Amino acid sequence: MYVYMRKAPDIKDNLGFPMLSIDMENKENGSLDTENLVENGRPPDPADWAVTDVVNYFRTAGFEEQASAFQEQEIDGKSLLLMTRNDVLTGLSLKLGPALKIYEYHVKPLQTQHLKNNSL
Repeated sequence: MYVYMRKAPDIKDNLGFPMLSIDMENKENGSLDTENLVENGRPPDPADWAVTDVVNYFRTAGFEEQASAFQEQEIDGKSLLLMTRNDVLTGLSLKLGPALKIYEYHVKPLQTQHLKNNSL
């Protein structure tokens, strides 16, 4: 899977914040290969993401409807990395199917990659 992140200069979300444009191929299960997310030649650290970065990540990953829950709950990158399976399944008031995919294919891999990158 290939993912290229770049700032989309004239594109803004519905709150007026600049959005990142991400070109990617999703796996069949809706997951992304988080090791291939590239920003300035290296994986970005989700711990540095603002709420809008988290929202844009999930919008781009195909979870447009569910992304608003992260905005409403003010989940930034540090909060995202602290989320448990139960937090995602119950705390965001999402439907079970999308919540399971969000946790298993996005939150958990981001947490794993973050720990791997910061334990070197």
